[in-house]
Amino acid sequence: MRKDDVPVSSLSPLSPLSPPAPPPAAPPASPVSPLSPVSPVSPVSSSCPESEAPVRRGSLMAARPFRLGLCLAPLLLAVGWALANRPVAYHGVTRLLAADPWWLLAGVGFTCLNWVAASCARQGALPDRVPPGLLLASQFAAGAANHALPGSLGAHAVTLRFLRTRGVPLPRATASIGLYSLAKSSAKTLVLLVFLAASPAWRRLGDLLPDGRLLVPLAAVAGGVLAVAGVLLTVVRPLRRPVTGLVRSALADAREVHGRPRRVLALWGGAAAMPLLQGSALVCVGSALGLGLPWQQVVLAHLAAGTAVGAVPTPGGLAVDAALVWTLVAFGAEPTAATAAVIGYRVLTDWLPLLPGALVLSALIRARVL
Repeated sequence: MRKDDVPVSSLSPLSPLSPPAPPPAAPPASPVSPLSPVSPVSPVSSSCPESEAPVRRGSLMAARPFRLGLCLAPLLLAVGWALANRPVAYHGVTRLLAADPWWLLAGVGFTCLNWVAASCARQGALPDRVPPGLLLASQFAAGAANHALPGSLGAHAVTLRFLRTRGVPLPRATASIGLYSLAKSSAKTLVLLVFLAASPAWRRLGDLLPDGRLLVPLAAVAGGVLAVAGVLLTVVRPLRRPVTGLVRSALADAREVHGRPRRVLALWGGAAAMPLLQGSALVCVGSALGLGLPWQQVVLAHLAAGTAVGAVPTPGGLAVDAALVWTLVAFGAEPTAATAAVIGYRVLTDWLPLLPGALVLSALIRARVL
């Protein structure tokens, strides 16, 4: 039988001679399909990064004036004080312009070494190692922030922020600041005792001690503060737990730090060098202005004034300056020369580095180091 005689009904539907089947009709597209690119309720459009860009940019623009104002606040405070005390500021600046520039340059050198000593003490109080260059820059910037807040709170806040950005845990960073403060005050007291034992001028300090009637309320206030703190730590359990944990962390870190000879040398050597370097800067300023006192008495006056009223919470160390003038006068200096020396010392160590320190602080904040 020939191929042409095959009946059509015997052909299979899958036979190659059958016509191709039409494609199935596509289902109608739903206008509210969640996968539709034009859907008005698409969840992708609500989390689009373009919608967050204006808000993020606006928040950054709003934060810049606040950061700039925070960095320039110490400079504005210094300018306001100079305008409010124009005669004193003019007299001090006039005597500084006529002072010996080489002695002032030596005072600048001792001031720079003081930041190095502070960086060594900060590193010695911390078991973790941090970059020394950034640590020194943070201490230079902390000097500018220290004028905006009293009681060295500005410097501690900058250092805490720096340690946190370096990956140091919060309990360890806080414990290092406490250990640094304790070592600084203890070393300064020991240096003061050495100078009191070596210098016969300590007898004149008896006239600077407050009256006994003033010591009674001061002791009562200090005892009341300690009693209230003890009651709060005993009764309030949510407050007792973090304080107890902080104390344990501080003791553990202190044991670890004192188990390393390099950390011990950096901590206590830097803490003991800081008051000596500050006193040496005051000696240089006094020599440039013709103060007329031996360097031992000038350093002793600086140590005594700083130890007596260093805990008074005043921005920029104003209480220390007043006590320092009083102490220099008690040692035999003229009131005019003592005032000019203290003003020159403050200009050299605090006000002159204020603007560069504020710029470094702003740069570290923008670089996310702080």
